[in-house]
Amino acid sequence: MYPWLWFWTPQFHFPWNDNITQRNEPNRFFDAISPNAGIGKIEKKAFEIASYGRQLGLITEVLLDITKGKSSESLSRLKSIYVEIECLKEREFSISARTIENQIDWLKKHSRSEYDLLVERLKIEIKGDNAA
Repeated sequence: MYPWLWFWTPQFHFPWNDNITQRNEPNRFFDAISPNAGIGKIEKKAFEIASYGRQLGLITEVLLDITKGKSSESLSRLKSIYVEIECLKEREFSISARTIENQIDWLKKHSRSEYDLLVERLKIEIKGDNAA
C-alpha cells in the first residue's frame, strides 16, 4: 500500500467483524427466566440454596415414596426417568473418580514432592470426614 494514499485504504466489514462482547457471568442462566415467572432476585437466591435439578429430585423422591404400590402410566414414566438420571449420575461419578485416580498416578510419576503434599492434605481431609 502506498503511504500517500492512506486516506483511501479500503475497509471491509464482514458479519461479526465489529466489536462483539459476550457476557461470561455464571448467572447467565437467569437471563432465560421470564420476568413474569417470579422475582429474579429470589429465584437466583433459591437456586444458590438448591439447584432446580436438586429441587425436582427431592420432589420426585417424595412423590415416589407416597405412591408406592400404586400404578399409572405417568408414574411409570417418572420412575423410569428417575432411574435413568440416577444411573447417569453414577456414571459421571465413576468417570470423575477414574479421572482423579489417573491424575494422581500421573502426579506420582512426575512430581513426587507434590504427590506427597497431596497425600498429606487428603489424609487430613479424610480424617476430618471420619470425625464428623
